[in-house]
Order: sequence, then structure tokens, then C-alpha cells
Amino acid sequence: MIDREIQLKLNPQVNIARPTVARMWLVFSCAFIAVIQSAISDSGASFAVAVAALVSAVLAELLVTSTRYGLGKIKDGSAAASAMVLVLLLPNSIHPVYAALGAAFAMVVVKHSFGGLGSNWMNPALGGWLFIRFSWPLAFSGALDGSFNSATGYFPHIGSAIDQSVRTFFNKTLFSFLGAELPSGYIDLFMMQSPGIIADRAVFVLVFAVVVIAAFEISRSWLSILYLAVFGFLVRMVGDLPAGGLWWNGDVLFTFLSGGTLVTAFILIADPSSGAKSAPGSAIIVVLAAVFSMIFRIFAPALYGGFFAVALVNVLTPLLCRVERHLLYKGAGA
Repeated sequence: MIDREIQLKLNPQVNIARPTVARMWLVFSCAFIAVIQSAISDSGASFAVAVAALVSAVLAELLVTSTRYGLGKIKDGSAAASAMVLVLLLPNSIHPVYAALGAAFAMVVVKHSFGGLGSNWMNPALGGWLFIRFSWPLAFSGALDGSFNSATGYFPHIGSAIDQSVRTFFNKTLFSFLGAELPSGYIDLFMMQSPGIIADRAVFVLVFAVVVIAAFEISRSWLSILYLAVFGFLVRMVGDLPAGGLWWNGDVLFTFLSGGTLVTAFILIADPSSGAKSAPGSAIIVVLAAVFSMIFRIFAPALYGGFFAVALVNVLTPLLCRVERHLLYKGAGA
């Protein structure tokens, strides 16, 4: 009877190909390279934000863990990875002090108050982002000045000289054979110069980063693909309606390359520690996140609606995990 009770209380584990240390440092590396791309065009402001968040997260990790295990906790890379992911969600124009406070909150409150790595119900970086977003909302306003249309939730497609040159090349070569034409402004999305969250200013690097994340199997990539498929379908269907447009005319490409969609899909939604454990449960969570992302971004409108959507489904995850244990694992070891 005792053995049966123990089996019933065990949480099913998610199998990821890479060990935790390798996953964390790979995520850190991918995020840090994206920060560098953003920093190149903002005189190093993005780098300053990253340094502040990293130092704060590491110090907070050391303070809340014992002296005996503190160094080991730092070596596992979770504090560094969380700090860099948080930086991707922040505006490049934000004051580094806010980044430091958010990173400390992510470590102390979101991660360790629930038992440490693997026990947190929300991605620590996302928790830190919410803390900053609601504590100092004006810190985010500069990231949207002159670059965000609050009525439609879309950046204007500027179309720089580089954009025009690259677009002309592709239209005369690749797209001409497909009978299509790439509109102006989309190349600029890969190297945005205007204020915005660092993830949106580093799309060029992030595209390669998510390929690395998928190739090294450091997250459940099928969840990322499912999220993008459902989100993209919904955006295509209704994305143009708020602007008085037509059904099935939403801009899927723009939506994928802005608003932190890549970070949402390949890091936040695929985080094994804050998601459901079974494949059906994970699929439900991802579909809900995609639906809420569409609602928040298209109809709210909130450009970073995907972050709010993931936070909302994280709140529902403990309930779903309880249902999973009851339906899928009840009677284990009997």
C-alpha cells in the first residue's frame, strides 16, 4: 500500500534529449548572440541591459541557495539562461536597473519560492517580465514610440534601402518563379533599427537560434510547431479584420517575425518545467496559448500578447497536471 501511494504522488517526467546543464547553456548562448545583434544598432544599450540582468540573476541565485550548493546552482546555467531570456523580452531602451530587479524577482520569487528548477509553475523569465511590465509600465512606452500602431497592432513597413535592394533581388529571382512578390518592409523586420523589445530587434539571429534549439532537441520542438501552426492559422483567418479588412487576409509572416513570437514559440511555450507532462495535456496547453495569443494581439491589441497568453495558460497548468495524474497515472504501481 505504501509503494502504491508513493507511485501515485510521483509526477511523470518529460523526456528531453539533452541534460539540463547543456540545455540551459545552449539557450543562454542563443539568447546572448541575439542581444549582440540588437546592441550593434543601439550603441550597446541592449548589452548593458543584458549585463545588469545576468549579474542580478546570478547574485540572487547565490543568495537564496546555501553556500554548499550555490556554486553548483550557478554552473547548471539556469540563472544565466533565465536572465538572457528575460532580456529578450525587454525593450532595448529600458533602464538596466529595471532589468536587474526583474531578474532578481525571477530567481527569488518565481523560481525558488516554488522549490527551484523544475518546480516553478511559470517560466522565471516570463515572471520577471510580468513583474517589470506591471510595476513600471512606462518603462515599456519608449519601445513603442514611433514604431507601433495601437489601432492595428502593426509596425509600419518602412522599407529601407537595404530592404529594397534585397527585396528586389528575391523578387527577380526566387519569387518570380513562384508568381509572387515580397512586399516592402519585410526584410527590415530581420534587423529592426527602431526601439522595441530586443527579440524583435534580433530576428535575424533568432531565426538561426530556433533552428539550433530544434536541432539539438533542447526543448519539445513539436510544441513550438503546433503553436505556430494554430497561431498562424488564426492570424491568417481574422488578422485583417480589426483594420477593416477581409477574412483570410491576415499577415502571418509579419506576425511570426514580430511581437516576440519566435521566443514565445521556441522558449516560453516549450519550457518543460512550466508545462503539462503528457503529450495530450501539452497539446491542449499549446492550443489554448495560441488562441489567447491571437485574441490578445489582434483584438486587444497587444503586440506582445503571446507573453500574456503563455502566462495565462501557465496559471491553468497545475490544474491540468492534477487531471493528468488522475486520468493517466491513477493506479500506477498497484
